[in-house]
Amino acid sequence: MTSLSLAVRDSSTMLRRNLLHARRYPSLTLNLLLTPVMLLLLFVYIFGDVMSAGIGGGGADRADYIAYIVPGILLLTIGGTTIGTAVSVSNDMTEGIIARFRTMAIHRGSVLIGHVVGSVLQCVASVVLVGAVAVAIGFRAKDATALEWLAALGLLTLVALSLTWIAVGMGLVSPNAEAASNNALPLMVLPLLSSAFVPVHAMPGWFQPVAEYQPFTPAIETLRGLLLGTGIGNNGWIALAWCLALTVLGYRWSKKVFDRDPR
Repeated sequence: MTSLSLAVRDSSTMLRRNLLHARRYPSLTLNLLLTPVMLLLLFVYIFGDVMSAGIGGGGADRADYIAYIVPGILLLTIGGTTIGTAVSVSNDMTEGIIARFRTMAIHRGSVLIGHVVGSVLQCVASVVLVGAVAVAIGFRAKDATALEWLAALGLLTLVALSLTWIAVGMGLVSPNAEAASNNALPLMVLPLLSSAFVPVHAMPGWFQPVAEYQPFTPAIETLRGLLLGTGIGNNGWIALAWCLALTVLGYRWSKKVFDRDPR
C-alpha cells in the first residue's frame, strides 16, 4: 500500500470517528448552533425596524435588515462551530487517545486531517441549517445566479477550512477542554466586531480600522456582493488572502505542536 493510499485510508477512519463522536454528543454542536440562530431572530424581530431605518436612511423595513444581517450570521455560525473543534482536539490530547494512536501503524497526520475535514463538513451543515432559518423568516437573494451561489458556498467553505486549522492549533495548546473553549472564543467574537450587524462607517472613528481590516469584514462584504448584488471591490481578493494566510498559519502551527512529544 502506498503512503498516499495509507494516508487516505487512515484519514477516512479518523473522519468517521469524529463524525460518530459528533453524533453521539450533539449537545455541544447544538449549543454552538443555537447562538447564531438566536442572534438572527433577536436582531431581526427585536431590533430589525430600528436597525433597518438606520442603515437605509429612510423608513423602517425589516426585510432590508434581514438581507443585510444574514451573511454576517453565516460567518458567525462558522466561527461558533469551530469552537467545538478546538474542544474536541483538546479532549483527544488530554485523554490519552493520541498517545495510543502514536503507537499504532497509522499515518501520523490522519488524526488532524480527520478533525479538519469533519469540522468543515459540520460547518457547511450548520450554515445550511442557519440559512434555512433565514429563508424561513424572509431572506431572499437578489438575482443571484447559480455561479454566484457556488462562489458563496466556496467562500464559506474556505473560511471554514481556515478557521478550523486555527481552532485545531488552539485545541492542541490548551491544557483542557474548558481552556480550549475560552481560547477559541475570539473566533465567535470577531464577527460581532465586524460589519456583520452595522456598516463600518457607522462605527466610532477610532474603531473603524479594527472592524475594516480584520478577517471577517471582507468575507462578509464579499458574501453580500455575491448574494445581494452589492459592490465587492477588493474585498474578494482580501478575503481569499485572509483565508490562505490563516490556513497556512493554522496548518504549520498545528503540525508543529502535534509533532512534539505528547503531554
